[in-house]
Amino acid sequence: MTEPMPQPKLWGGRFAAEPAAEMDRLNRSLPVDRRLWREDVAGSRAWAQALGAAGVLTAAEVAALLTGLDAVAQRLGGWSEAEWAAAPDEDIHSLVERLLREEAGAVAGKLHTGRSRNDQVATDARLWARAAAARLDALLAGLQAALAEQAEQHVETVMPAYTHLQRAQPVSAAHWLLSHAWPLARDRERLADACRRLDVLPLGSGAVAGCPFLVDRTLLQETLGFRAVSQNSIDATADRDWAAELLFVMAMVGVHLSRLGEDLVLFSSAEFGFVRLSERFSTGSSLMPQKRNPDALELARGKAGRLLGGLTAVLTLLKGLPSGYNKDLQEDKEALFDAFDTLEALLPAVAGAVRTLEIDAARCAAAVDAAMLATDLADFLVRLGTPFREAHEQVGKLVRASETLGCPLDRLPAEVFARVSPHFAGVEVDSLFDTRSALEARRSVGGTAPAAVRKQLAALLRPDP
Repeated sequence: MTEPMPQPKLWGGRFAAEPAAEMDRLNRSLPVDRRLWREDVAGSRAWAQALGAAGVLTAAEVAALLTGLDAVAQRLGGWSEAEWAAAPDEDIHSLVERLLREEAGAVAGKLHTGRSRNDQVATDARLWARAAAARLDALLAGLQAALAEQAEQHVETVMPAYTHLQRAQPVSAAHWLLSHAWPLARDRERLADACRRLDVLPLGSGAVAGCPFLVDRTLLQETLGFRAVSQNSIDATADRDWAAELLFVMAMVGVHLSRLGEDLVLFSSAEFGFVRLSERFSTGSSLMPQKRNPDALELARGKAGRLLGGLTAVLTLLKGLPSGYNKDLQEDKEALFDAFDTLEALLPAVAGAVRTLEIDAARCAAAVDAAMLATDLADFLVRLGTPFREAHEQVGKLVRASETLGCPLDRLPAEVFARVSPHFAGVEVDSLFDTRSALEARRSVGGTAPAAVRKQLAALLRPDP
């Protein structure tokens, strides 16, 4: 390794004075973008090879740069927090170039030929986000699998479904669980779609006008594994649509986790008692020894606001920018990193809570009362020729009568049923209040009948064609 050499700022020649300390502190992004070091090294390796293929660098210079970049990667890979904190560099690009100069000598100054930090950071961020999105997809798949595993065990378990947080109709517990799995499937589709637009190479766009050297951008694309090459250099260095899209996907994931968390917080309470959460995914109270708190799920609700905030911040950031790169865009990475970090911490905990929870089938079944079969009474009348609106009104009178008499709907006297509709005359009323029959009747695609739920499970788990 050569002796350390002085490294001027990447833009210092134009200025006679050093930045004020206050300006340096504001402008410095290394504490945030330091995590892009692997991508910066990878992009720099590809750029050195492209410059060599274009005849801008000799083979010996390319070899020296590649060897130097390998050494830089090895050094950074072993850095401690103290070394990162002590680095004086403005950003990750400045740091990599300084270390490269220490490793490879003056030839390091040739690496930036035809390249701007504008297209460099755009490339680094896309490379990082592409890998992060793959990790996120795997975590979403893990939570889907946890919901499906629980659903497989509870196809026959009956529980109330709710609208307006009022008991509505009986469903299988599997049907309820899968109602939270399908939004995750759409999240994964949205993520894949956003990744297609993310996977476009900006490197070779220069600062704003393109590269003046005949660099083969297709070679760069293939080297770095991008799907396509950007077609407009002004757009390429300023495009953060892809970041906003990813933030939207992650905010939507946050919303879906929040809704799942809310259900499980409610259903695990003593008032509902449908679900018991594992001690491993619960916490206690500092004051009340009896408490078991569903903190993982409450944090799922809380962190949704954080994810929504990141999306709002970046959309607000982008909305007023003139064309081309602006320093405002430095702010995109903190929101992006934070959103991925949040979900990488949250999703495994929520998946663990789901995978280890226990559903109390008896408590669920006990919460299904006769009034929840009112729609089935109306359907009975419809099958005998009564228009649905009339059937709805007639059953509504039965419900009102049960409330007036203070007895369950299925315990109303037979003459009350007969008075409301002649179709009830002579019918064994108890036979109309069969929860299992109510479930079985809803066997069309998407329904809660056990057979339909098993098909739903198979559709959810079926690999893409």
